[in-house]
Amino acid sequence: MIDPIIAVGDIHGFSDQLDRALGVIETQGLGDVPVVFVGDYIDRGPDSRGVIDRLMQGQAEGRPWTCLTGNHDTFITEFFAGPSNHAPEDWIGNRWLTRDFGGAATLRSYGVEAEGRDPLRVLEEADGTIPDAHVGWLEALPRMHMTEDHVFVHGGIRPGVPLEDQDPNDLIWIREPFLSDTRDHGRLVVHGHTPGQRPEHLGNRVNLDGGAGYGRTLHPVLLEGRDAFILTGTDRLPL
Repeated sequence: MIDPIIAVGDIHGFSDQLDRALGVIETQGLGDVPVVFVGDYIDRGPDSRGVIDRLMQGQAEGRPWTCLTGNHDTFITEFFAGPSNHAPEDWIGNRWLTRDFGGAATLRSYGVEAEGRDPLRVLEEADGTIPDAHVGWLEALPRMHMTEDHVFVHGGIRPGVPLEDQDPNDLIWIREPFLSDTRDHGRLVVHGHTPGQRPEHLGNRVNLDGGAGYGRTLHPVLLEGRDAFILTGTDRLPL
């Protein structure tokens, strides 16, 4: 018998979409099935704090949830490291707080207004405002999770490189040559990071990112071996 597992793509600060997805899982009677969240919990949406609270609470309650890190989830750590470890122009604070990256929305969910302000002043205000537990949780997230049939990552993998030798940056950032590679990777690669209109099964990989960060629906996906199904309130729709 194939053990089912559920995967959830990029949430990007939309706690209402996370609540909806978790409600769908419960409605389907799958609340005890392991769930893997593939990262990008923060930025763009209005309630990054709420997303982290829900995921941390679920894990603390013993729910079978695995949370991986996404590239956006690393920005907050780099932001708090400050510009001292970088050339000033390379510090993430200069980009993360822009609307495209979405960091200002993340800080706003913690009560810190950042848009249009000096990033160093924002850093001073945010330090001590964002709970250390949230930052520590994000810092400690793994970048890969494997089952017999699947490898879960945020961005993808470098084709042709053994899983144990993958570059950690590729796991959260890669697009090409991963997205266009059609070879079998030994396991079905389940990832997010590259937004589409809805989750998609490409044969050797499943892309979970249906664009929740741009206002589209966050769909949980049920995996049974290499078969994948979008979960709705009442149905399981094959991908």
